[in-house]
Amino acid sequence: MEELKVSGGSKQFIVIKLGDEQYGIDIKYIENIVRMQHITRVPKVDSYLKGVINLRGEVIPVMSIRIKMGLQPDTETKSSRIIILKLEMNGLIGIIVDEVKEVVTLESDQIEKIAYDSKEEKDSFLYGVGKCAGGLISLLDLNSVVLENI
Repeated sequence: MEELKVSGGSKQFIVIKLGDEQYGIDIKYIENIVRMQHITRVPKVDSYLKGVINLRGEVIPVMSIRIKMGLQPDTETKSSRIIILKLEMNGLIGIIVDEVKEVVTLESDQIEKIAYDSKEEKDSFLYGVGKCAGGLISLLDLNSVVLENI
């Protein structure tokens, strides 16, 4: 238990919705959150790569996190957003989410790591579960979500 305290402290997560489920994204990876906009298709890419957007002169690839996780394809609504992530290896990439809910702060003892004994593919995109306000938030492992080959 002591090790958790040393490695931990608190972390902030943006809570997003994909379908009926809530997921948390570590705030340190978030560069920007923008409204849905025109996405230019790119030929001969995987189906979860929706194309590219131009954000202040920078071309950013956009992917459907729903398709990548094996969920139903995106349905664009007024609440849909593109979250621009800054990842060490991949630079900037946008992911489409159904809704951005709130920012939550979780202490290390509110985060439970997941054991990988499940056969479900979407579980490999999670690194833990956060407990807050009486609910659970699945915490996304962004590196495994955006990596090309799983």
